[in-house]
Amino acid sequence: MSFPPTKKILAAALALTAALATACSGGGGAGGGPAAAGKVTVRWSTWGSAEDVALFKTFNDDFMKRHPDIVLKMETVPKYEDYHPKLLTQLTSKTAPDVFFVGDDNIGKFVAAGVLAQLNDRLAGPASKSRPEDFFEGVYGGAKKDGKIYGVPNDTNPEVLWYGKKALKEAGITEDPAELNAAGKWTMAKYLDMNARLKAAGKAGSIFWNWYGSTYSVIGGFGGKVWDGGRFVATTDPKSREALQTLAKGYADKTFLSADVLPASNGPSTQFLRGKAGFYAGGRWVIDVVKKGGDQANYDVVPFPSQTGEPMPAAVAASYLALNKDSRVPDAAFTFLTEFVSKEGQLLRLKSGGAVPSIKGAEQVVLEGGYPAHAQTFLDVRDTGFANYPEEVAVPGLTKDINDLLLKVWTGKVAFDQGMTELQSLVDGKIG
Repeated sequence: MSFPPTKKILAAALALTAALATACSGGGGAGGGPAAAGKVTVRWSTWGSAEDVALFKTFNDDFMKRHPDIVLKMETVPKYEDYHPKLLTQLTSKTAPDVFFVGDDNIGKFVAAGVLAQLNDRLAGPASKSRPEDFFEGVYGGAKKDGKIYGVPNDTNPEVLWYGKKALKEAGITEDPAELNAAGKWTMAKYLDMNARLKAAGKAGSIFWNWYGSTYSVIGGFGGKVWDGGRFVATTDPKSREALQTLAKGYADKTFLSADVLPASNGPSTQFLRGKAGFYAGGRWVIDVVKKGGDQANYDVVPFPSQTGEPMPAAVAASYLALNKDSRVPDAAFTFLTEFVSKEGQLLRLKSGGAVPSIKGAEQVVLEGGYPAHAQTFLDVRDTGFANYPEEVAVPGLTKDINDLLLKVWTGKVAFDQGMTELQSLVDGKIG
């Protein structure tokens, strides 16, 4: 998968996209410009589910009431896979929107292409509603290069482990993962033991989506490294290789399941809700899955475990809002950008429960309602976690290529040692 499943699962067909875009449009030409007497149009683009787009419309309407001189025109693309190629084409032809979303697996190529406006001065200036220091350093990922900010994280989804209490109990597991974590005893050894006991009870231990969030969090849990000094070391660092081999063996004997290859009729959400697996790696979006088909009290969350039981940095899915370097209305475009990612903007946009704010001070979105019981975990992982490595996202298509090759290893199409050799060659060849 080229982007976190937190986004892909939610990115359903946007049947009402055209209607919403029309409702939000006040006219105006490409790249912004006059929409009517005394007004300017700011075009902005995104992907997202129908629910996401509806919340964006709510924000747009609120923004235009407060800024009667600015008309927002929202442009959406139904499929995430189609979004960035279209945007790159628009940027090349000078027809791109003024402000646009960029995924964390694509931000590096946009920074390298020199098409994004540098935002440091604007974010630190008097018109800003979102200061550079209001965001957690690790979440900037590839949107920050040499201290320069080219994109602002608009929201996040920390990767955690959801677990079903009933499934654990049926496997004879009496310890609660979240309680172990609170006591500093949530270790990789303990987690793997629970997976083995779930497998012995006829269940899967864990379900993972094949993306950097799960894979790199497991590597971190073994104490390994993915990148070191600009070099990809996941195949050569002993602890990292052990983590990858553990994953490969787990997929081979069905202790772990790859959500990417499960049949639609018996997919990851179905298996998890039916108690066929003990753990399901995902973000806050899983709340919607549980609400639609499960006993909410049966489920809780815990961070990925570490070697020692101490908290460790884990992966955080992120996307960014960037400003077109060639925008004809940069001041109005920045006004939209900074208010969109501000505390107030995120409180308005994220009330549906699918994501975690990227900005400090909006934590109540996650904690209100008290679900899951350890919802604070999302914030803890966000505060210390990391978006995909800048070294990786700077190379177009590299994350996807890594994921695709690893999926061949997980599914047994390529032997482990051969897969590691091919993976290292792949990355070394891409980064030169």
